Amino acid sequence: MKQSEVKELSIAELQEKLGEFKRNYADLKMAHAITPLENPLQLRNVRRTVARLAAELSKRELQ
Repeated sequence: MKQSEVKELSIAELQEKLGEFKRNYADLKMAHAITPLENPLQLRNVRRTVARLAAELSKRELQ
């Protein structure tokens, strides 16, 4: 998810997406621990998306 897409979301949508991506990251991490993922870069992409969503959410809550 790109930063431009993140900026267009409402606060409720940000919270929903953040929870969804955190669950997805936990699932990917567990799957990778059991058997290596075919594309381990997925972990990095999802982790960065979680960080983008969290940063945007905290930025909006401070305003």
